Amino acid sequence: MFSFTHLRSLAVRGAPRAAKHVSSKAPLASPRPGHLRLASTATAKSPMTLPTFSMQNKVALVTGAARGLGNEFCRAFVESGCNSLAIVDLKEEEAQKAAEELKTEFVDNGTFSKGELNVIGIGCDVSSEVSVQKAFKVATEEFGRVDSVVASAGIVENYAAFDYPFDRIKRLYDINVHGSFFTAREAARRMIPDGGGSIVLVSSMSAQIINVPQPQTPYNASKAAVRHMAASLAVEWAKKNVRVNSLSPGYMLTKLTRTILEHDQELRRTWEALTPMGKMGEPEDLKGAVIFLASDASKFVTGTDLRVDGGYCII
Repeated sequence: MFSFTHLRSLAVRGAPRAAKHVSSKAPLASPRPGHLRLASTATAKSPMTLPTFSMQNKVALVTGAARGLGNEFCRAFVESGCNSLAIVDLKEEEAQKAAEELKTEFVDNGTFSKGELNVIGIGCDVSSEVSVQKAFKVATEEFGRVDSVVASAGIVENYAAFDYPFDRIKRLYDINVHGSFFTAREAARRMIPDGGGSIVLVSSMSAQIINVPQPQTPYNASKAAVRHMAASLAVEWAKKNVRVNSLSPGYMLTKLTRTILEHDQELRRTWEALTPMGKMGEPEDLKGAVIFLASDASKFVTGTDLRVDGGYCII
């Protein structure tokens, strides 16, 4: 039996936060045109793209975002023009560190000027509804609203069914299923009075197939629940202009997964052989998908599951 976690779970410590200095009525800073350019190519012509894919002047919040795929989603938002972003994760200090690193990188490379990019880190336990409510309160006090939310917090463990301890099964469902629901519900509560928004629940290809050779029945079932949750909420909130979709990654070479596979090359060969494209995905392969779902480019898309799996689920 082997066990690993692809994404971090979230937990808030309950410590009170100081009042924010940014008024909820303050205008959002706008990034410079051409938000993908580096300082060394600042004079180069920006690539053309559909304006509806832009996240400029939108407020985004991502859970499970201090590292891994959640952090990759945050980078995609900033690269697409988002300059108001909340990074939410288990430990507040890690979320704040990730926020500072993101700001420093995109100011240093010339994408934004100093003071244009506002990224905050928030500690939160998504398995606690009260904690999720506090996190959204902090975000909306800082930014005034929230337009796009990605529920990326989740864990995976690999136990045979007979060996899986019940307390760990419960923890997995509390984070993966209940956490996604609490995040989506609180997002919608904030979005509906403001005219709508987009919610992306991170599911998995494991919602549709059975992973082999590793045993992970509770995880697979939890991600199937998340996928169907997104579709159900999409119907419930469709006329309120809140779109809910799910994003289902396949095998992705996150830093953690790379470390694990360095010691198990046979497992990597198995996963690649089962994927029609013959390889695992890179985290950045998800950027376009999450921006599509979170932006106005998908304004008539709701209740959809978008798989990014190299074709794994089609055979």
